[in-house]
Amino acid sequence: MPSMIESSDTPAVVTLQDVYLSFGATEVLRGVSLTVAKGHVACIIGPSGAGKSTLLRCINGLVGIDRGSIRVGDFDVQSLQTEAQKIALRKCVSMVFQQYNLFPHKTALQNVMMAPVHVLREDRAEVRTRALALLDRVGLAGKLDSYPGELSGGQQQRVAIARSLAMRPDVMLFDEITAALDPESVKEVLDVVRQLAHDGMTCILVTHEMRFAQEVADVVYFTDGGRVVESGAPAALFGHPVNERTIAFLSRVL
Repeated sequence: MPSMIESSDTPAVVTLQDVYLSFGATEVLRGVSLTVAKGHVACIIGPSGAGKSTLLRCINGLVGIDRGSIRVGDFDVQSLQTEAQKIALRKCVSMVFQQYNLFPHKTALQNVMMAPVHVLREDRAEVRTRALALLDRVGLAGKLDSYPGELSGGQQQRVAIARSLAMRPDVMLFDEITAALDPESVKEVLDVVRQLAHDGMTCILVTHEMRFAQEVADVVYFTDGGRVVESGAPAALFGHPVNERTIAFLSRVL
């Protein structure tokens, strides 16, 4: 089954073509190609060690590739050299990690404001207004002055989402953002992502939340061994998988 899904009427905002990456003798990505249309949600699923998280880091320019091409909006990611170029990319594509990576000595509001003020050099008053609205958007209007240590895991992750949104990205990357959370917190965080998707944010999620992927994704990519093994709309991939490896994986997780 082809590993790229083109949309005839919606322009692509993220395109990977034949991407390879090795760490030493270990091949991590082995010819990955995928396309995500503007305003769509792509979910990347697969077993641990399939290269899913590394793939997101390549899209965000955190990890360089050996060969192939990655295009995000107007950026040819593999060609970016300077820190200024990479900062410009990360204004376009923002990433939320499994670990919240909040500054423990900063309040929720301060965490959300830091990058726009100190990296993008935006006006502090304008950024504060935006940060207040974002924290309200993720359901944390009452936690502005709370420090990370005073927040639950789910609340910290929602602060991390607000922090990423503060950069006003065109694309959001989510790397197993519910993996460390309890079931109640998982729902709170996924509700935020669900609303972002509903509002038209282009999202790429690495996730083990299969039911969520079935609900929100426009396209699902099943990866294994550094390759896209099968891809398609959720109804097709989950309901009628073709590849034997996909069938075996889904039989264990659904």
